[in-house]
Amino acid sequence: MASCSFPDVYSWIQTLPPLSQWKTTSISTSICTSTSNSSSLKIVAAKNLHSPTITLSIIADFSFPISLWTSKPLKTSTNSSNLFDEETMSTLLLNCVHDVLYYGSNQRKNSSHYSLKLDITSSSREIFNLAFLTLIFLICIYEAPTDLRSNCLMTLKHHLANSTSRQISKVLMKLLGSNLEQQWMRSMNLAITNWVLELKANGRTLKTPSPLYSYSFSSHGLWKVQLYCPIIAMDNIENSSNPSTDERLQFSLNYHQLEGVLQFNYQLVVRDKWIDMRVHVDNIRCDIIRLVNETLLSERGVGGSEKHFPSRISLQLTPTSHTNIMSVSVSKSSNNPKIEVGTERTFEAGFEPSTPYPGLKLSVGETAMVSLKPWKFEQFVHGNAATLNWYLHDSSDGKEVASTKPSKLALINPKAWFRDRYSSAHRPFNKQGGVIFAGDEYGENVWWKIDGKARGKTMEWEIRGWIWLTYWPNKHKTFYTETKRLEFKEILHLSIP
Repeated sequence: MASCSFPDVYSWIQTLPPLSQWKTTSISTSICTSTSNSSSLKIVAAKNLHSPTITLSIIADFSFPISLWTSKPLKTSTNSSNLFDEETMSTLLLNCVHDVLYYGSNQRKNSSHYSLKLDITSSSREIFNLAFLTLIFLICIYEAPTDLRSNCLMTLKHHLANSTSRQISKVLMKLLGSNLEQQWMRSMNLAITNWVLELKANGRTLKTPSPLYSYSFSSHGLWKVQLYCPIIAMDNIENSSNPSTDERLQFSLNYHQLEGVLQFNYQLVVRDKWIDMRVHVDNIRCDIIRLVNETLLSERGVGGSEKHFPSRISLQLTPTSHTNIMSVSVSKSSNNPKIEVGTERTFEAGFEPSTPYPGLKLSVGETAMVSLKPWKFEQFVHGNAATLNWYLHDSSDGKEVASTKPSKLALINPKAWFRDRYSSAHRPFNKQGGVIFAGDEYGENVWWKIDGKARGKTMEWEIRGWIWLTYWPNKHKTFYTETKRLEFKEILHLSIP
């Protein structure tokens, strides 16, 4: 094992002495030390002998040190007590952000993020340390020697997943903006996918938190939850009875991630003796996004169209304190679909001269038809919790997709709904393979009646959810199917006027 304690890199850099006081050309601090072979991972600050600049490096310190990463030259300050001023620290932070994005599949040809400017005047130390930690995590996965990599990654993962890092990551994502946030998470989850596959190839497993990253906020009448989870990190719910040995198919399935957005509009209506709290579905969006480019998916996989699809979504909204809750109500009745009987009748007749008693053969049939949408929406109430459910159904037999397996006959049927599911006019998904449930069709209300004694207080609400993803073959010829699920939980706060 390795002894790891991620240092406060920001403070370490800020306390570096003036260049005139350096007794050597470099100063270092350890990030991770392996007890098995005495190797270590270090941050090294090295001064340039020909100019007043410094570079920071990540070094694998073996008998012959290996440089894994080096920053751009950083100007030293002559007008400040610190070696680096605020502008230089901001430049170094941008250097880290650019290199994290660079590890993403599509970022090596994408220079749009180089115009990024970050204002880190607030929470500078925490933001910098998180970005630097993330960069080290990716460097370990892609660049570090095997022994050092396996020893340090688990501890680095725990640092990234702790509550402090998760809170700071919200600030960093806000600074990056939504577009770079998506690129950042795709770069992270691509690295995690590669790491998990490496562990599996060596007969090891890794229990990853699912989702790996999510956050929420409440502001201006909007509740929002954003989440990202690589497919490989999701829990298996149901595997095919025909295990897949098709490595190309598995490559395509593994190198995707789920990106989800849950948005609710809420409104508080103050009455004389109580408060009405209404929540309205604004947008529920789930997209399955590839983590590598289409060329690689075609060369090493079976293309980007072989991927999971959303098959069920369940969201539960619950006030964590029930003291002031008087009642909860939903706005949608249980679905009672119409059944049309006798819409199609058939009559067949034939002459059979070869029988001992020649005569007519008659056959009469009647077909019952049920009109069923692919997605069915239902609401439930459990105590003071309201649950919203979206279920995908197989149009051929009406069964829930997330909890059933198609027959082999259905899997080879070229006219089945799940074949060519991203190009068919009757597809239950958008063309990119995701789903959007918006307020136009799924915007029913849930409302709580709250005792007037809650005025002036801040109430805490829990949004808990489960998302099922299913794979049935799209264009590829296979009998392999599977369903995965992730679970998440976020806390939101609501001030009662």
